[in-house]
Amino acid sequence: MFEGRTSGGTRGALLHYARVPLSEFGDAWPGGVPVQAHGMDADPFFAGEGDLGFARQVVESAERGELFLYPGDQHYFADPTLPSYDPDAATLLLSRTPAFLGVVS
Repeated sequence: MFEGRTSGGTRGALLHYARVPLSEFGDAWPGGVPVQAHGMDADPFFAGEGDLGFARQVVESAERGELFLYPGDQHYFADPTLPSYDPDAATLLLSRTPAFLGVVS
């Protein structure tokens, strides 16, 4: 499901409003692979269906992991083409993404 997850070629992972069960990677997040997870704290999918719990597991298992929770209940809050768009949260998410990519490049 996740290309490169154990082959050693992955340099980082950005998880936007989604979950990745830690079991996809074995017992722990791959060593040396930083990860950021982003979601809204009251999103019925992310927070209400277990994605937040999985995100916490991944971030806690990673050598360098960050979890960013934004206030609100929207799922795809960074997509300006959708009614769920939240400009303040999207701006913050999109400011954190390039900083993360600069670290892993």
